[in-house]
Amino acid sequence: MKSFTADNLLEKDTAQLVQVALGSQKADLAVTGGRLLNVYTGELLENVTVSVKGSWIAHVGPDGDHTIGPKTKVIDATGKVLIPGLIDGHTHLAWLYGVDEFLKHALPGGTTTIVTEAMEPFPVAGLDGVLDFLDALKDQPAKIFATAPFMASISRAARGMPIDTLKQLLDRSDILGVGESYWQSVLQEPDISLPVLDETFRRGKTLEGHSAGARGKKLAAYLAAGISSCHEPILPEEVLERLRLGIYVMVREGSIRRDLEAISVIKDSQVDLRRLVLVTDGIEPGDLLQRCTMAYVVQKAIDCGFDPVAAVQMATLNVAEHFAIDGMVGGIAPGRCADLLILPDIRTIEAEKVISNGKVVAENGRLSTPPRRHAYRHASLNTVKLPGPVSASDFVIRPPQAHQAPTVRIIELVTDLVTAERQQEVSPVDGEIRCSPADDIIKVAAVDRCHTPGKTATGLIKGFGLRAGAFACSAAWDSSDIIVVGVSEADMAAAVNRIGDLQGGAVVVKDGTLQAEIPLPIFGLMSPAPVEVIVEQLAVLKQSLQSLGVTFADPLLTLVTLTGAAIPYLRICEEGLVNLKDGKTVGLFVESAPAP
Repeated sequence: MKSFTADNLLEKDTAQLVQVALGSQKADLAVTGGRLLNVYTGELLENVTVSVKGSWIAHVGPDGDHTIGPKTKVIDATGKVLIPGLIDGHTHLAWLYGVDEFLKHALPGGTTTIVTEAMEPFPVAGLDGVLDFLDALKDQPAKIFATAPFMASISRAARGMPIDTLKQLLDRSDILGVGESYWQSVLQEPDISLPVLDETFRRGKTLEGHSAGARGKKLAAYLAAGISSCHEPILPEEVLERLRLGIYVMVREGSIRRDLEAISVIKDSQVDLRRLVLVTDGIEPGDLLQRCTMAYVVQKAIDCGFDPVAAVQMATLNVAEHFAIDGMVGGIAPGRCADLLILPDIRTIEAEKVISNGKVVAENGRLSTPPRRHAYRHASLNTVKLPGPVSASDFVIRPPQAHQAPTVRIIELVTDLVTAERQQEVSPVDGEIRCSPADDIIKVAAVDRCHTPGKTATGLIKGFGLRAGAFACSAAWDSSDIIVVGVSEADMAAAVNRIGDLQGGAVVVKDGTLQAEIPLPIFGLMSPAPVEVIVEQLAVLKQSLQSLGVTFADPLLTLVTLTGAAIPYLRICEEGLVNLKDGKTVGLFVESAPAP
């Protein structure tokens, strides 16, 4: 089954659609007798027939009998409700599982169009890696678009994208714009950021935002760069502030954040919600098995008190208009792609049938059209390029003066994701700064696996909970690093070396013995295994970490975000510690103030 983008819109036989609408030719598929939710007018229309030719809608109305012939497949939807196929306007598909695995679980719920970030492959595989990832999105039973990487990073090796490379991506019709651009990066590094935003704006494509923590003049300055959306608000007042400034606000209800319930009170504010969009921002494997996809999100919006029509609009027409693809998707109307769900009623988002590109792809929660499994290129499966085995000595920290107790900067976990800078005097032992698991202070290191393979920065972290062993992953956010935490330098080395053997993964080691692992050979980010297998591997990983003292709900997420360029405040990459308040790299050791 072909995916449909602007490149192949010409494959739509417009003349045939016209003839079917007039009755001169007959439809391939007709859905008859349903109550149609018209997202353009907000009406529920009775006894409507939707007539389809190929992958496109030819006719919609109460008088569709003239489009039906002896070879037309007729689906009787009497007593049922028809809504457009659901759109997830912001997610991350390059994380843990393959695209085909995602679609196996998302399509039966009615997600027929997806917009994913494509940032993750770029730091480790460059343009060729992004193109390989985009190839995986093609020829699927759902339409999958992407946004080009903005590439904010605390690492200079991974920061930014050459304009010529950006142009190659923006020239593609399956690239709808530039992905989330962190506001701190835009304001702190305008010489790098603004040319990217300006090039995207000139091409009429969207500039996706990430404005967590921005307000007042800083928010205004950020939006003045042309930003068109933001998925970071977590409070109703933050949503309202951004809606009033003219951007689309994406409300997250996924695995990383669940903000919908808190934000839902905005429904009582009497403001127009047509620039409010529902998204997942990524779904972890366990949630995917529970079908916590867009149908779940829309249902939750209704359960939170949103009018069902508005809730459906927030997952269909609103997002389609934002990305300027509403001439193709987002509503049930002539000339649009034939994407629709048949529901029992307007308040129950449980698809009895899912039609995508004019074909029934799922019925009663069961997939009937399998997704395509992509064969990734050799280079995409070999992105861990360590020059040789790392050793325990690579993680040794020596103070500037062996016999003095220096003041060090420690990454302190305030929550499972947010960090702060803690300054503390630490006494060396045998000329080394060592871990103090009794004080919940252990080592953290970032090891470059791509640009300067083996380049390492080692620091200290407080609050992770690890009492023994080491925990490492190759999927560190916004970087080309392997991120590792540990009490034992030897275990840290063993964990990183195992990731090298696997060509990517998440690994737990204790006393030199492998405790748990999840192979992630695709870019060092994704597994080719079924989601069910990944869920089992994650459970073993979490259990092994719990036995070592880690209590976070999602310890893997806590680990990989330590290199991220968006979540405050103190982070680490292969260059050292970085304070996101000013974007500057700082040393592990705090320099003493000069004597007066």
